[in-house]
Amino acid sequence: MDTNLDARSELLARPAVRHGSRLRLGMLLPAVNTEAEPQIEAMLPAGVTLHTTRLRMVESSSPRELLTMTERVEEGAQLLAEAKVEHILFNCTAVTTFAPGLADSIRDRITNATGIRASATGDAVAAALAALGAKKIVMVTPYLAEVNRNEVEFLGRHGIAVLKEHGEGLIYARDFRQIEPASWYRKVMEMRDPAADAYFISCAQARVIEIIAPLEQELGRPVVTSNQAALWQSLRQSGIDDRIAGFGALFQR
Repeated sequence: MDTNLDARSELLARPAVRHGSRLRLGMLLPAVNTEAEPQIEAMLPAGVTLHTTRLRMVESSSPRELLTMTERVEEGAQLLAEAKVEHILFNCTAVTTFAPGLADSIRDRITNATGIRASATGDAVAAALAALGAKKIVMVTPYLAEVNRNEVEFLGRHGIAVLKEHGEGLIYARDFRQIEPASWYRKVMEMRDPAADAYFISCAQARVIEIIAPLEQELGRPVVTSNQAALWQSLRQSGIDDRIAGFGALFQR
């Protein structure tokens, strides 16, 4: 028996290691988030790698505590710069839609601290909906009512009307991942509205990318999620326009 041949065959059968030959994407993420990385990694095109630094976020019943994530933006961005990333994504929907101009401020702080182009989830969602021609949407989230109101107002400033919205009313981000994809699917279907141009499932901690394509097929409308939109904008701003199959109409733009 040729043990060397067996060893070589085993190595060739393993998945190829992904290297950032086209883009090293940096991401600033709430420390509690466990879902953004696996979802984004599942959608990455060849030649793109993801590198993450976490930022502490205080969790409480007060939505204003979300802003604690912004306190050490420069430090987190500089750590990513050490890895020679070429784009930095600040990935938290609730924070980046909290108040007018906040996403702009975060992006500016990142770029000023590192010289690296930056993007933010809220702006990515608005850009994704605009690219899909969506002016009227249905929105589903895990959030409290106040956080939902902030997002509705944010989208309204971008010319996007929210026809219907639903929040699960969860306080702690660590609990968001407990909602199964099938539950999100059922909730979106319950909220179906023939007047909607698109559907938006908000939150980078929501487990939803596996239901994008099934929902689009059933609804006949585009479905946007936070991680999907955040990655799409980061890639497009970095000059990568690959059409990625399996994750909705957005990646055909």
